[in-house]
Amino acid sequence: MNHTGLHADPELLTALAADLRSAAFTVDGVQQRLGPVAAAALHREQVTPARRVVTDDDPLDVLIRFFTLGDAVPGELLDVAVPGLRSHGLRELGLLADDGRARFDLRPHADDTHDWWVVSDLSELVTGGPLPDDHVLGIGGASTTLASWTVRRPAARALDMGAGCGVQALHLGAHCERIVATDLSARAVEILRFNAVLNGERWDVRSGSLFEPVAGERFDLIVSNPPFVITPRVAGVPLFEYRDGGMVGDSLVRTVVHQVEAHLEPGGVAQLLGNWEVPAGTDWQDVVRQWLAPTELDAWVVQRETQDPAEYAELWIRDGGHRPGTEAYERMYAAWLDDFDARGVASIGFGVITLQRPATKRRRFQVLEEHSGPVASPMGPAVDAELAALTWCAEHPDEVLDQNWRVADDVTEERFAAPGADDPSVIRITQGGGLGRQLHIDTAISAYLSVADGDLTARQALVAIATLLERDERDLLERAQPIVTRLVETGFLVGT
Repeated sequence: MNHTGLHADPELLTALAADLRSAAFTVDGVQQRLGPVAAAALHREQVTPARRVVTDDDPLDVLIRFFTLGDAVPGELLDVAVPGLRSHGLRELGLLADDGRARFDLRPHADDTHDWWVVSDLSELVTGGPLPDDHVLGIGGASTTLASWTVRRPAARALDMGAGCGVQALHLGAHCERIVATDLSARAVEILRFNAVLNGERWDVRSGSLFEPVAGERFDLIVSNPPFVITPRVAGVPLFEYRDGGMVGDSLVRTVVHQVEAHLEPGGVAQLLGNWEVPAGTDWQDVVRQWLAPTELDAWVVQRETQDPAEYAELWIRDGGHRPGTEAYERMYAAWLDDFDARGVASIGFGVITLQRPATKRRRFQVLEEHSGPVASPMGPAVDAELAALTWCAEHPDEVLDQNWRVADDVTEERFAAPGADDPSVIRITQGGGLGRQLHIDTAISAYLSVADGDLTARQALVAIATLLERDERDLLERAQPIVTRLVETGFLVGT
């Protein structure tokens, strides 16, 4: 049974891709045509500035009106916009409705070296009403966040679990030999196959929940933007396949954390987005540590945002297309608050979970930190480097002072002193990339960083500093070891 009406004809999709490329219907092409004001407004789901710009009948303007703004376009204009495919080809693929409007959203996506096109269901911006339960989401903030944070090391086998329209799978294709893409949604599976052919990809697309489609298989890299939204399981509250996993509270993400270990190769990495409920009187780190406790996985979890129950309810009710003031909105709002009250939830955290199965028998590491500010884009290289540093420190816990480290190129130091003081009261170092961390250090560590150019081991440099500062050598080394370790783990210090 075809749940979408899409037909992934390879010949027609090859012609469509060529037409889209010829019309400059790419991320850069659309951005340049719209200009910064209209493009920014469109990201805020405001279409008026874009409509004022794309008034010509050239191919790019027609494609923006048709696919992006949802306007009805005469067949003769579509024939000019996609001359290789023409309007009858769009209809045969299932992209053109009888009223001259697009049946699906199709928009460009890109990284530094690739231009892609992603088909998904029409957004609320176009339909003007609440989304259907089986809506397949297009490119959004969550999907671009995960793509930015994903490590891009070469991998033989990768899994995109809960792949939706296939955004993560497209990025995986740049550095992974074989990609398995799964989703529980029948519509998503068909759209995945359509997008694979449109972009010349060979994904192994499978249907099923969580890890069921890959039972007994292991991967070098697993990525997942799972249906992590916490939704009340009561009548009158719609459950959207793209965001609601059908479990109570944050059970779905917890289940993924518990099950992913069995599907990772030694040294393999899993990265996913998630929400976690924080009961009153507890800390979010306590919650996530409980999730990790049954596993033997390394973990680096960054909480990026926190909301109270009311903020959370408002966000996701609006996301489904309902607006304040309606009876449905108020009913769902009350249901969300009742649901959180029943479990004593005080806040809900959102963040990025990076897990690694150790390749050797050693102590595991767990780093749980909060960072709501700007981060590097893409973040993947910083994640990859930090995983490598954390792994090295876990494998060599007593050797950090006997290595030749140098200060990373993006590190700066600031000193703050009271007026008239000879010595600083605060010394702060800051990273220019990654999370942009800031750490306070003392005079001895500052002195070490000033000479950490890779010529001396940390121990050699610190022994000399102890003599210069007239400090006890053993005491200074004992105090410095955990600090130097943390500086290595977080990338302030790097190997030579």
